[in-house]
Amino acid sequence: MSIVKTDVPITSGLCNETINALTAAYPDLCRSELLTTTAFGNPVRTLVIGSGQRKVLYSASHHANEWITTPVILKFVEDLAQAITDGTPLGGVDARELAENTTVYTVPMVNPDGVDLVTGALAPGSLGYETAAALSQNYPTIPFPDGWKANLLGVDLNLNYPAGWLQAREIKFSQGFDRPGPRDYVGRAPLNQLETRALAGYTQAIDPALVLAYHTQGKVIYWQFADFVVPGARELAERFSQVSGYAVEDTPFESSFAGYKDWFIQEFRRPGFTIEVGEGVNPLPLSQFDEIYQDNLGILLTAAIG
Repeated sequence: MSIVKTDVPITSGLCNETINALTAAYPDLCRSELLTTTAFGNPVRTLVIGSGQRKVLYSASHHANEWITTPVILKFVEDLAQAITDGTPLGGVDARELAENTTVYTVPMVNPDGVDLVTGALAPGSLGYETAAALSQNYPTIPFPDGWKANLLGVDLNLNYPAGWLQAREIKFSQGFDRPGPRDYVGRAPLNQLETRALAGYTQAIDPALVLAYHTQGKVIYWQFADFVVPGARELAERFSQVSGYAVEDTPFESSFAGYKDWFIQEFRRPGFTIEVGEGVNPLPLSQFDEIYQDNLGILLTAAIG
């Protein structure tokens, strides 16, 4: 029986329960640590599997209404742990060999506060809900709470990294996103949010060979930042495309700065990818989950193998 629930909307509580259950079920394979606690008291946790020298880091749910990416990461870890235990392949890959050669680090829910708002875990009248509701009034055309991407302080976490942050600020301010709200506010300074500062610090401590940042939607793989040339990055993106059917595209200019993968490419000069899963209007329905997972299993495995 599967530990990871893929038929109900994820919440921070369910994510924590799932991580606890996975580390209990596979104590020799899975481990977790606390990265930080948000301004509203929610933990941001890691989930790690494998013991190899190659290190990769996968993150999901930077954006609240893109929460369907969290169970993608959780299910991948569970399926990999089960395959290692059973001695069976996963997606045609020798799971035990993968775990011996690679350590897969994950942060399944970067933005637990925002996810709880969108998936209904925050009740009207609660501090978090009312804080967000007040900020949403600055942007009355954005649906509340379905249009919410930011954390509950109104900062878009994937615009809070020091990689062209001033350029991102100029672009977003020109679009009217000049104050805290549901989306596209860059914050007062890069890495001024607990979540982004913790993930950046974790990334520096791990020193991974590559990162995958999971978002929705469009079935697109973004692989470059500015004029940085990372050897092998385009070729790896093409391999991801072959196993997923997703398109490899250049990042649109208005979205080209201050993201997590942008910062990673700039700081490490190694491959970093934003994977935009599924199609439609965020938040994507759970009816798309199985297709999304099958499309991305090959990407997750290919990135781990290298």
